[in-house]
Amino acid sequence: MLAFALAFGCVLLAASAGELAPPPPPSAPPPAAAVDGVDPEAVPVAPDSPRASVRQYFELCRAGDYEEAARFLDVPPKASGAELAQKLKAVLDRHLWLDPETLSPNPLGDTQDNLGGGVEQLGRIPTRTGLQPVRLVRRTTADGARWIFSRATVERVPEWYARLEDRWLRDNLPPVLLRPGPRELLLWQWLALPVLSLIGWLAGAVLSFLLRAALRRIVVRTNSTLDDVLVGCTNGPLTFAGALLAIEAALPWLGLYVPAEQFLDQVLRAGLFVAVFWFALRSIDAIGGRLLNAPATRDNPAARSLVPLMGRIAKVSILIIGVIAVLSELGYPVASLIAGLGIGGVALALAAQKTVENLFGSVAIGIDRPLQVGDFVKIDAVLGTVETIGLRSTRIRTLDRTVVTIPNGKLADLQIESYTARDRMRLAWVLSLVLETTPEQLRAVTEGCERALRAHPLIWPDDVVVRLSGPGVSSLDLEVMAWFQTRDFGEFRTIRHEMLIALLEAVAAGGSRLAYPTRTVHVAPRGEERPRAESAQLS
Repeated sequence: MLAFALAFGCVLLAASAGELAPPPPPSAPPPAAAVDGVDPEAVPVAPDSPRASVRQYFELCRAGDYEEAARFLDVPPKASGAELAQKLKAVLDRHLWLDPETLSPNPLGDTQDNLGGGVEQLGRIPTRTGLQPVRLVRRTTADGARWIFSRATVERVPEWYARLEDRWLRDNLPPVLLRPGPRELLLWQWLALPVLSLIGWLAGAVLSFLLRAALRRIVVRTNSTLDDVLVGCTNGPLTFAGALLAIEAALPWLGLYVPAEQFLDQVLRAGLFVAVFWFALRSIDAIGGRLLNAPATRDNPAARSLVPLMGRIAKVSILIIGVIAVLSELGYPVASLIAGLGIGGVALALAAQKTVENLFGSVAIGIDRPLQVGDFVKIDAVLGTVETIGLRSTRIRTLDRTVVTIPNGKLADLQIESYTARDRMRLAWVLSLVLETTPEQLRAVTEGCERALRAHPLIWPDDVVVRLSGPGVSSLDLEVMAWFQTRDFGEFRTIRHEMLIALLEAVAAGGSRLAYPTRTVHVAPRGEERPRAESAQLS
């Protein structure tokens, strides 16, 4: 039942893969000519004009009152007027599809068609011997003057009717099923559409299976797996398109009138857009899944959040474009709809300016990747660990265990210092030795410190600094700087602890010791006069 419903829906709402509609009949009647330079539409319709007579004839036929409709035919003797009126209507609908509004509204008809007074030609019917005319003639009866189908036209009706493709159905179906319904589809044609749609869906499933089997043989030779995923996405759309092709090929068997044929062709053409945009929507899901499984995205939480969002935006965009394309193909005016979307888009952009700014900020962070969840960073005056990178903001857990939230739009413009991105960590210390340290002791301490640093297995050997930086206020300052090949701050703390103990041992082994911050004050003996400058300074 699901396949049945989808197949019937494809006939009414979806599109076909090609323009297969036949060209309009060559015998379509031309528009009524102007009378004395006046537009016929501006002339009042006379009750005894060709337009009024044909309009009344069509209204009676649509109501099924063929006995009354026979009054507009010049019926030969011993012939059934009701039967001829019904058959003539079927012939006209199939070959001419007359629009009464194109006929002359004047009582005398079109006097410039070179047919003489009282004669009006509606068109021509194709036959084996050529094109035969369909004409009206003006007759005056006891009921008044009216335009009726000529005797020659009425006598040819049985021959024309016998050449109709759906003649057997018209002769054997109940009259109620031959009544025209919506879109000029006969009731039996409306009933046949679901069956035709079901058959078309089955044919489309077979065609889709064969095409996908051929595509798999092609894509299996490539190294990429994306094409295999895309081929899997074509199952539903290909079946849908195949059903449309099958329905389009079977439409001539229904013997549709021109308006019904044009309507179904529009619907089937619109279905092509449905199939194409359906495939596009499924492809977005497939491509999004591949991006989420990519190594670069799997290790980037911001990108993992951004991919589904971009997928939803792409789906909404494709859906809007698809709806506009389908409505346009079905004949609905979409210019106002597009203009409304443009105005609404501007209003939405102004209202969501900050949101869009933060969204693009998250895109920039996802592309540049200056930080990741778990990184220890310094942003402006904030120092802490990145806890969450969202679509709007980023949250940082500080050393005081508070959470700082920074909008992504602002974060993209700030200076970000990532401690986690360090490839090695630096140990920097100043050894303050007592001023009494001798040069020999200083050399021993320097050599011992450098030897202790280079002995560590994680030392960066290219740059180890143990040098005297100069005398301080109360000490000799020995600068110690080295790098260790680790990214784990906890491991670096252990290394720093071990190396500081080793440096203290090197100081002790060299015969020196650490200096204390001291200040020496010289006191003059009693009775000795102090210099005035010194006295002033002490006071």
